[in-house]
Amino acid sequence: MDQVLSITKALADGSRMRVIMALTDHGELCVCQVTEMLNLAMPTVSRHMSVLQNAGLVKSRKDSRWVYYRLSEVFPPLCLKWLKEALMNSENIAEDKKSMETILSCDLEELCRTQKQRHMCSAEKIKKEKEQRNTPP
Repeated sequence: MDQVLSITKALADGSRMRVIMALTDHGELCVCQVTEMLNLAMPTVSRHMSVLQNAGLVKSRKDSRWVYYRLSEVFPPLCLKWLKEALMNSENIAEDKKSMETILSCDLEELCRTQKQRHMCSAEKIKKEKEQRNTPP
């Protein structure tokens, strides 16, 4: 029963279902590619991937500084079939498929660098906003 609960909890999130579908289409993806597709912060994506991995739905491998994810060999086949059928006409999945074409054409180094720059710009913006709020008029 614990395994079933773990799997259903892992799939009870739209972002994680999107990852499963992308992995179904592409076999294996680098975490930076998943991050770009989801348009979420890296720590958020890492947490999603951890939930999927702890449920036994995905496996990871590290290659130098890159972490790649793929569907687990023990992913319940009926569950995967159901997901494919249920999400076949999903607008989100269709958009993900289109964005993955662009993402997969990008160099991983460049993709990672772009994400880091976005994160730094975001962090700097938040820091400036906090400073402005704490500055007396």
